[in-house]
Amino acid sequence: MSAMSALPASSSAVIGRLGRTEFIALVAALIAINAFAIDIMLPGLQDIGQSLGEADENRRQLVIPAYMLGFGVLQIVFGPLADRFGRKKPLLAGLAVYCLAALGAFFVTDFNTLVALRALQGAGAAASAVIAVALVRDLFVGDQMAKTLSLVFMVMMVSPILAPSLGQFLLTIMSWQGLFGFMAGFCGLVIIWTALRLPETLKPENRRAFTPASIIEGFGIVFGNRVSLTYIMATAVLFGTLMGFLTSSQQIYVEHFGMGALFPLFFAAGGIGNIGHAGSGHT
Repeated sequence: MSAMSALPASSSAVIGRLGRTEFIALVAALIAINAFAIDIMLPGLQDIGQSLGEADENRRQLVIPAYMLGFGVLQIVFGPLADRFGRKKPLLAGLAVYCLAALGAFFVTDFNTLVALRALQGAGAAASAVIAVALVRDLFVGDQMAKTLSLVFMVMMVSPILAPSLGQFLLTIMSWQGLFGFMAGFCGLVIIWTALRLPETLKPENRRAFTPASIIEGFGIVFGNRVSLTYIMATAVLFGTLMGFLTSSQQIYVEHFGMGALFPLFFAAGGIGNIGHAGSGHT
């Protein structure tokens, strides 16, 4: 049996239209949007604080947790929306919010407004995080789904390593506002790509009602599974640790150890070490 014939019937048309490589590239771009929004900013925190009159080094870091707050909370909204209205419309809506928030941050003149826009930007990014994985689950099963997700998650691991270096490069040719211009431009391209090339992947018969009872039932299925709940709790602890590192990394490397422009290299070295450690756990 060929790889194509092993796919669900609904996926054949999508893969035939996009091609498996283009589909994976699109999903990877959706994942990378979130990595760019967090890690590309790290080298620019000092410039942002100085430009917007925020002298407190600890408050400068708020642009990271504010983003993650919107990102985390809105995932529980976009999930049910994508199950009710299909994948494409909620995805495009979330990407539009992300793009507009990034454009607003480009023109911002005070730090508190920037923090608010970052929360809004994170809220929009929640759609790409939730729906990117849902797209794969709609189209693939078994080994094909595992292989596709592994490629997507590889991009998710590599993007944060490269993003600070990209941010440092952008800061050498433009002001910190250019970081948000890059985010908005990249997201705009993904919006066009999604709108023109990605068809709806959720069958009408698989859609769930968008009602409190249906939403509670869905969460009950997930949290009622002991294995699923254990993985969720473990992931939450690990993710919390990661967010603590991301929030304070620029301050530690640059302002405490004086790494300056070398910060992206040290940050990347830590990320490569984590990937190597994770890989050695499977050998």
